[in-house]
Amino acid sequence: MFIVSSYGVAVCLCIITMICWGSWGNTQKLVSTKWRYELFYWDYAIGMLLFSIIMAFTLGSTGENGRPFMEDFNQAGSDNLISACIGGVIFNASNILLSASVSMAGMAVAFPLGVGLALVLGVFINYFTAPQGNPLVLFWGVGLIVIAMVLNGLAANKKEQNKENAGKAKKGIILASVAGILMSFFYRFVAVAMDLDHFEAPTRGMITPYTAFVLFSAGVFTSNFIFNTLIMKKPFEGTPISYKDYFQGSVSSHMVGILGGMVWALGTLFSYIAAGKAGTAISYALGQGAPMIAAIWGIFIWKEFKGAPSGINKFLVFMFLFFLIGLGLIVYAGM
Repeated sequence: MFIVSSYGVAVCLCIITMICWGSWGNTQKLVSTKWRYELFYWDYAIGMLLFSIIMAFTLGSTGENGRPFMEDFNQAGSDNLISACIGGVIFNASNILLSASVSMAGMAVAFPLGVGLALVLGVFINYFTAPQGNPLVLFWGVGLIVIAMVLNGLAANKKEQNKENAGKAKKGIILASVAGILMSFFYRFVAVAMDLDHFEAPTRGMITPYTAFVLFSAGVFTSNFIFNTLIMKKPFEGTPISYKDYFQGSVSSHMVGILGGMVWALGTLFSYIAAGKAGTAISYALGQGAPMIAAIWGIFIWKEFKGAPSGINKFLVFMFLFFLIGLGLIVYAGM
């Protein structure tokens, strides 16, 4: 199977993770005017599962090192399989809330707040479970990202203070906060199932990143029948919808959702592969730099701050600055 051999390559994969995690929301925005996010999310989950299976039988089953996917799956301990699946369930609960937040508050607000909060909490959880890297530098980097989150919140508040939809945006901010708290826990469940120190020859009973990701994606897809069904019946916004509405969607709408799931899945798989060389805390933290990418899309492409009161730009400039410096410190912490 494909295995990362150096810290430099691991960092490059984590940067791709950051781009993917910060960009998948564009697919939701593309169909948002004609396709409810609850319906979009079904295709998103399908895309994620399909991509994980394809990667398991390609990159995860070729090469001389590691165990091929089927061999790895058959020898895996049930506790590790369940742990990776639980990670998918937790992530799914958080990501549905994040999708709802995007539909209410926009990418430039939902991602920096929700995913930024997940970054801060997740780094602490992953570091103290599996310490790797300079803790002082790592936590300074996290601290700067916290400041960036606060600046983003101030910008969002200033943007909506004179608008009729301020209540809607506030609900989106609350959903993003809950999503961030939940999201901070999912990575650890997947990481403990993998033998991070011996990807070339994993310990018996533990699993490779490719197998872990298939189980993770299966957890997302199966739990969607509970979480997303509930939200369809009792939506945060709008009227209830049914499965009939899903099957009435256009082919293009379905394909966009599947693409969104595959984009996110690519970033996640790279994060798992990179964790062996970068460590779970640094791999997770770099990937969670996605809010900066999402904010760029939201501000410059989707014009989510267009018409906002004067003076808001300074909050956004310093938000980007602190995010960049914080991410730089996180990279340096693992060198």
